[in-house]
Order: sequence, then C-alpha cells, then structure tokens
Amino acid sequence: MKIALIGYGKMGKTIEKIALGRGHEIVSIIDIDNHDDIKGEAFASADVAIEFTAPHVAYDNCIQAMEAGVKVVSGSTGWYHQHEAEMREKCEKEGKTLFWSSNFSLGVAIFSAVNKYLARIMSRFDNYSVKLEETHHIHKLDAPSGTAITLAEGILENIVHKSSWVMGDLTNPDGTVTKGTVPGPTEIKIDAIRRDEVPGIHTITYGSDEDTITITHDAHNRNGFALGAVIAAEYTAGHSGLLGMKDLLDF
Repeated sequence: MKIALIGYGKMGKTIEKIALGRGHEIVSIIDIDNHDDIKGEAFASADVAIEFTAPHVAYDNCIQAMEAGVKVVSGSTGWYHQHEAEMREKCEKEGKTLFWSSNFSLGVAIFSAVNKYLARIMSRFDNYSVKLEETHHIHKLDAPSGTAITLAEGILENIVHKSSWVMGDLTNPDGTVTKGTVPGPTEIKIDAIRRDEVPGIHTITYGSDEDTITITHDAHNRNGFALGAVIAAEYTAGHSGLLGMKDLLDF
C-alpha cells in the first residue's frame, strides 16, 4: 500500500517506521516546510494519507487530501466535532473517505468498550457520581483530550441521569491550575493535566459514600497509537465513506 504522511513529528516518524515494517511504501511526507507538496503527483499517488497534526490545520489538511482524491486517516483532535456534519456530507454525497478517531490505540478501543459496559451497569445506581481525568504531555494543545470526550460520550449514551460533559480543572505544565466549570447534577466533569512527556492516561471514576470504582488506561509510548493508525489505513484502503474504530473493531 502507498501511504502519504501529513505531519512528521514524533507521531509521524513512529507511523513511518511501523508502516515500513509492515511492508508499505511511504510515497510522500508533508510537513510545515513543504506543505505545497500536498498538491503534487507523489501525494496524489497514495492509497491513503495518514494525518497527525494540530487542531488549527487538521481540517484544511483533510480537505486538501480529499481534493487530491486521496483517502484520509486522521488522528488529530480538537477539530472534528466542529466539522463532523460537513465531513459526513462529503463522504456520503461526494464520495470522499475519512477515517477519524480520537485515539487509534487498540488498548483504548478495548477500554472504551469496557467503559460503555460499565456505564450501562452504573446507570441503575444514581448514588454514584462519575468523573473523568486525562493526563497528556505538555505539547498537547487541546483540552480535554479527544479521547476523554469520546469516553464521556460513551458514558452519556448509557447513563440515563447524565446529559452532558463539562471541562473541569486544567493543571498546566508549570503546575498552576486553571479552574473549570463546576458540574451540575446531570453533567460529567473532565479534568485535564499537562505534565512532562506523558503519552496519555485516562481514568474514569465512580464514587459513592461507600466505595469507589476506577478504571484506567495508561499508554506507555506512542507505538500503540501508531500501529492502530496503520491498521486503520490498511482497512481504509479497501473501504469508503465516513469510518471510525467501530467499523474496524466489532465489539
């Protein structure tokens, strides 16, 4: 399979290594210093483009890749929910293909399934409060993380007495805390921490006066995210439309 990379930071380089190890060819690498190459023949020859950049440029990157006739796998967060309706229309009415996920880790996909299952159980026990906390490296620009939002949405789908999530406290890289919204009775709070080079930790806690139930996913490095992105690209090469982890993993 021919792959184009959009974004060549730590994640892009890890994806490149894994893709080459699985027998794929990297035909184009788009980064800040050569962004116009996204309009070139090498990029257009790709079967799939894997996009990991920043929230403020991800949307344009996806649009330009689609215009070049290349299917896109995007793991950039902080932009998708704002443009989801437009992306769905492009895929359904214009024949474009986008595989988007807030997190490509197979472990996180399993964790997400456990989260939803636990939420269905906890929906019967309104004496438990629920909250989320996510920790990421100091370079991450969006808060809360896309994964935390996805996990919160999974809870909201399954707990009848909760209706929305709110941004809680943000612990900044220097240790200062930016106070967030105090959640109401039907809201779920997501706290965020920016610390060191943490790849990603997500914790969901149910608490009552009697006890606490906690589940956590702790990523040790970027390899799991990169492998999942390459597997998603392999899937996307043979499929069309607006795709996600639910299409790739049936559980």
